[in-house]
Amino acid sequence: MAVNTSADAPLPVGEVSRLIGSWIDRLGAVWVEGQITQLSRRPGAGVVFLTLRDPSHDISVSVTCYRQVFDAVADVVGEGARVVVHAKPEWYAPRGQLSLRAVEIRPVGVGELLARLEQLKKSLAAEGLFAPARKKPLPFLPQLIGLVCGRASAAERDVLENARHRWPAVRFEVRNVAVQGVHAVTQVVQAVKELDGLDDVDVIIVARGGGSVEDLLPFSDEQLVRAVAACRTPVVSAIGHEPDNPLLDHVADLRASTPTDAAKKVVPDVGEELERVRMLRGRARRCAQAFLEREERGLAHALARPAIQDPHRMIDERADHVSSLVDRSRRTLGHLLDRADSELTHTHARVVALSPAATLKRGYAVLQKADGHVVRDPAEVTAAETLRARVAEGEFTVRVGNIDNVGNIGNIGN
Repeated sequence: MAVNTSADAPLPVGEVSRLIGSWIDRLGAVWVEGQITQLSRRPGAGVVFLTLRDPSHDISVSVTCYRQVFDAVADVVGEGARVVVHAKPEWYAPRGQLSLRAVEIRPVGVGELLARLEQLKKSLAAEGLFAPARKKPLPFLPQLIGLVCGRASAAERDVLENARHRWPAVRFEVRNVAVQGVHAVTQVVQAVKELDGLDDVDVIIVARGGGSVEDLLPFSDEQLVRAVAACRTPVVSAIGHEPDNPLLDHVADLRASTPTDAAKKVVPDVGEELERVRMLRGRARRCAQAFLEREERGLAHALARPAIQDPHRMIDERADHVSSLVDRSRRTLGHLLDRADSELTHTHARVVALSPAATLKRGYAVLQKADGHVVRDPAEVTAAETLRARVAEGEFTVRVGNIDNVGNIGNIGN
């Protein structure tokens, strides 16, 4: 419940502490999971003091318990161990300090840890953080490599020595962090984010040597997995040995079985690259030589063709053929003209022989009426009618005289 206070009517510190204590007393007992970071067991003391920390967040709380409560798990629980505590929140009014009074402590077993990791793995995979499409390719030749590892560790030495042996010019930006324990997650996440913020860093390697399942737990922490997933720089996971498989391996852009393997996968071998360049150069030379030889053979084959050796031969052959066709066409046309001339002569003779003019030249005449109608029957004319007579050399008019009874013209006058 809210307390009514003002600048004129403030509450004393003791009263505020008492109110907080009364509110906390109402919470009741809770089950809490965390990692033991500090453990104090004074000889002869009846109370054990320890600090329980959330490994994913920088949050800790003090825990107290009677000695017999802790002695029940003293053989399997120590600093760095994950435990589940059944405790009741308490408020120590004189110091204004919150703590938990534990009545039972249970160690978190490896099987339970693995089950929780499997559940977290499925949850993160469902979000798509492990999808192959999110993997970024590594640069062929990184100029600056970010390395997150333990201080003076074998993992650091393996990565640096193997990388520089393969490519002496490679440079490293090293961040030494705690790789196990309560501070590992926070320091590794901070180092990864810091290296990812540097524009010169081309790839980040997170390396650690082998260890137990509990030792490698920081590299399966959800906070670290999400931090690596958000990196714009490719990240290589080199945690433990081949059988070890923390969640960092799934979200990283490349998994290396060991720190040495990470150096080999990230940095190319200068000797191998020079040999590859030599082989490619030889292959290119052979390809160019084969191409030139093929083109030379094609050119020689083309030059051996008759059309190339004697280019005028085809023209001469075509000219002779054209001349032959011209002569043939002329002969054919001459024959056609001669035949047409002969036919025309014969036709002209027949026309002349059959023409009315020829008849007229033999002494015949053609009588025509005034309207041009040719007279064929004496009945067609009348006496005294004027007709036009057409003869071979011209024409003249005549007048009809008497017409006899037999249909012959009896008399024609001028």
